[in-house]
Amino acid sequence: MALSNITDTICALSTAPGTGAIAVIRISGQDAFTICGKLFNPSDKSFSFSASPSHSIHHGSISCEEQLIDEVLISIFKTPNSYTGEDVAEISCHGSEFIQQQIIDTLVDSGCRLATPGEFTLRGFLNGKFDLSQAEAVADLIASGSQSSHDLALAQMRGGFSKKIKELRQKLLEFTSLIELELDFSEEDVEFASRSDLFLLLDEMKTEVSRLIHSFSLGNVIKKGIPVAIIGKPNVGKSTLLNTLLNEEKAIVSETPGTTRDAIEDTIVLDGFSFRFIDTAGLRAAENHIETMGIDRTWSKIEHATIILYLFDVTRDSYQAVRDALAEFENILKDPLKRLILIGNKMDLLSKLPKGFQDFVEQETIFVSAKRKENINLIAESIMKTVENQQISGGAIVSNTRHLEALKKTMEAVENIYEGLQTGVSPDLLTIDIRQALHHLGEITGEITTDEILGTIFSRFCIGK
Repeated sequence: MALSNITDTICALSTAPGTGAIAVIRISGQDAFTICGKLFNPSDKSFSFSASPSHSIHHGSISCEEQLIDEVLISIFKTPNSYTGEDVAEISCHGSEFIQQQIIDTLVDSGCRLATPGEFTLRGFLNGKFDLSQAEAVADLIASGSQSSHDLALAQMRGGFSKKIKELRQKLLEFTSLIELELDFSEEDVEFASRSDLFLLLDEMKTEVSRLIHSFSLGNVIKKGIPVAIIGKPNVGKSTLLNTLLNEEKAIVSETPGTTRDAIEDTIVLDGFSFRFIDTAGLRAAENHIETMGIDRTWSKIEHATIILYLFDVTRDSYQAVRDALAEFENILKDPLKRLILIGNKMDLLSKLPKGFQDFVEQETIFVSAKRKENINLIAESIMKTVENQQISGGAIVSNTRHLEALKKTMEAVENIYEGLQTGVSPDLLTIDIRQALHHLGEITGEITTDEILGTIFSRFCIGK
């Protein structure tokens, strides 16, 4: 995305493409009102863009060469009190794709340029309406598909995360200026920056940055959906359970072992959290190349899942048999961020308690009949406990991979500063590591950035945002 033409007046459709009841076309730039004035015929003949207050709406029609296009409403937002920080007009028209295109074509013919992806938000960032992490949260908010991802994006958009980053950066910046002042008086051997205070700040930064890095494990799954892998031997009812949880026939159900050759995924929302349920190929010795590929993918899904539902057949699997099966991926289950839930299926076929029933109870096993949809609510309740246990009390949560990488680099620089203080390195070497930490913190909020980074970030936005 080139920043050289950032002064152009731009336009784009801001509502979803396609036919609807209404559509909104956004115009932003120094000539926004002049261009709209060429096309807009106000119902109130005394209307003028210059005399109208910001955040006002006006009725009229849009015409091209005296040919009526549509009856519209125009909303006016005057600089600097607009989303972009520039003069902005939003045309609300009828949702016909023909009308939308006619208005956009007329705007372009009158002097507008079509906006590039994310250019409205980019202009808001460049005009100081929000920092870079807040701008990125706008895209997350638009893409949010659950209450939890919505709340996470909204909190970041309101600046809770960036505020903490800026506070840490400002404190470190103050120390940098004092240490650099010492360099000007190096021959006099004076100390302007208290090393003990710097140690305290570094301890604070290590604690906070470490907490933010750790929070990514929760923030990422909230943003993308918490992955739940349904695993087990062939014919234990994995596909039936997936269909029951999703309340649709997503997976093929068959008595033939090895029917599921690939992972099947779909998403549902429970209590505001998005969960990605994954039905996997049955774990057994594969009989052909295709089934081998399916089982390999099962192992991959197990490694990446946050929650693992191990399904077994209560009519044939003893407690010891289940324990032996779980031993195959014991190393994966040692991960403290994963949770295993045992589910005994086909309870409707039992005439007596399953073998090792007491042992299963002690492992908090859930007994269900996926076919009859019995006790399925207990699975949902158990899954929600995982989310509740992972909640991070207080503070911001990181959900952006770019922020995570910058925080990791910040932590590395902070540890180098700490080591330098302990070993008594000279102030000039100390400032090198401090400036590295400042640089990486500044990358998060956009205080340190490049055109290439901005282009990459905003190119992921939709055109009208």
